Amino acid sequence: MFPLSKGRRFEHGLSFLATLAFLGGFFGARLFHLAFPRLEIITQGIHFHHFWYGLTMMGVAGWLGIVDNDEKFARVYAVVFGVGAGFVGDEVGLLLTFDDYYSELTFEFLVAAVAFLILVALMIRYRRQILDEVFHLSRGERLTHIGVFLVGFSALSFAFGTFELGIPLVVIGAVLFTFGYTREHGIGGRKVT
Repeated sequence: MFPLSKGRRFEHGLSFLATLAFLGGFFGARLFHLAFPRLEIITQGIHFHHFWYGLTMMGVAGWLGIVDNDEKFARVYAVVFGVGAGFVGDEVGLLLTFDDYYSELTFEFLVAAVAFLILVALMIRYRRQILDEVFHLSRGERLTHIGVFLVGFSALSFAFGTFELGIPLVVIGAVLFTFGYTREHGIGGRKVT
């Protein structure tokens, strides 16, 4: 049996971050759909649902998480993966019934309860590690995570052609990411504190 090349690394904090991003992606997608119920993307008769964007985000972030060893980027991948999983989770009822977005299979409270239980279980079992890996991060790294979340979440807005919401999300996300990255890594080799 060959040992894993990465070994054990900060996975509990990543699970926590991904679950938080999942909650944001799920409830954000649900609120977006409630705010803009008539928006649809139909190209050549094919209706593109936002679970496709979620699957893409999960696939890319999952693959990058496997091949990359950078701890800080692993957190970014966890956020992107979580947002994508939230987009897919929002359409579970549609995926299972092949028709009904409002299916009773997609209970917001059920999803919230499950996610809450996961977060509580992770905090009980891995409290110290999560505090170190998630809550004790620098302000710059936190800003990069929020920026990545906003840019990822903007995919919904662009998918439905609501550029008036998508463009500000991308701009704010990019500014937060850039500011956080610059704050974390410094300007011209100097770290900003």
